[in-house]
Amino acid sequence: MAAGGAIWALGTMSGTSLDGVDAAMLLTDGEEILGFGDAGYRPYSEAEREVLAAALGCWPGDPGVAEAAEVVETAHAELMSGFDGAELCGFHGQTLAHDPSGRGATHQAGDGGVLAEVLGRPVVWDFRSSDVALGGQGAPLAPFFHFALARLIGAAGPIAFLNLGGVGNLTWIDPAARGPEAPGALLAFDTGPANAPIDDLVRRRRGLARDEGGRLAAAGSVDEAIFADVLGHGYFLKVPPKSLDRNDFHARLAAVDALGDEDAAATLTAIAAGAVAMGAEHFPAPVSRVLVGGGGRHNPVMMAMIASQLDCPVEPVEAAGLDGDMLEAQAFAHLAVRVLRGLATSAPGTTGVRAAVGGGKVSRPGP
Repeated sequence: MAAGGAIWALGTMSGTSLDGVDAAMLLTDGEEILGFGDAGYRPYSEAEREVLAAALGCWPGDPGVAEAAEVVETAHAELMSGFDGAELCGFHGQTLAHDPSGRGATHQAGDGGVLAEVLGRPVVWDFRSSDVALGGQGAPLAPFFHFALARLIGAAGPIAFLNLGGVGNLTWIDPAARGPEAPGALLAFDTGPANAPIDDLVRRRRGLARDEGGRLAAAGSVDEAIFADVLGHGYFLKVPPKSLDRNDFHARLAAVDALGDEDAAATLTAIAAGAVAMGAEHFPAPVSRVLVGGGGRHNPVMMAMIASQLDCPVEPVEAAGLDGDMLEAQAFAHLAVRVLRGLATSAPGTTGVRAAVGGGKVSRPGP
């Protein structure tokens, strides 16, 4: 790659919802987005998901972690091998545990070196560890990509991206800043639980992958006591940057176990929306719109609840010509090129790290 030149990179993401692996091609020089390419999805089987779920909360060396890593590597290799033309790959891995404030560590299962050998291409991976080592939260990492997207779509003033995955996260962006690492360019943080508790509920009770179309939530009523208890957690008042593990609210959310299916889904959906609204109170300045990616944008009940609490349009990212299913995979393609070029991938405003830092390891295939 010529210095500063754009390349086609393949990025992947396996999120906290444990549904499967997304992969997407992106043409980028690590600063500007110059083209979008093919994308694909490889679902985890129920057996694979059970292996991953059993390893949640585990750290390297714990029982079940090696088996989880094998599932992650196999699924990614199967999907990624179907893409042609990628000069570089970005591999996020599967987050099993995340405790930057307590343990000072984060754990994503899967070895990029293994994938480099299988694919015969350089793979950038372990994106979060350097940030955590320098006092950052290690998450969220998509904001530098969001900054490039805001420039791409011609945002004239502050704008926000919201990802509604297993955990929700917000990125506030000032596209007039000189770059994503500049002071005041970005503020990013996890909002709170989003799809994960709802998915877990309907899978456990009804054998379904999700509350399709928000139908259960639409038929239920919100338990105001549980809603108030969860959103009374000190996390929501904590000044960002801040991040969460998938199960950080598990004990409080367990209160919905006493509710019927519809009321439980409605309550969990309202909690996800309320967490976003409380997060927006931290924005440095009002935004013109909130663009939503991730599976939650397909839940009209959740989207309506969020929109009712914000003073601006709340729209799927497709309204701006983007692909909400592949945004995070594209982000790790973009970040992989930044790592290769020695550019920063996080900054104080995105993860709370002490200074802008470039994360990630580069593994290259053997001769």
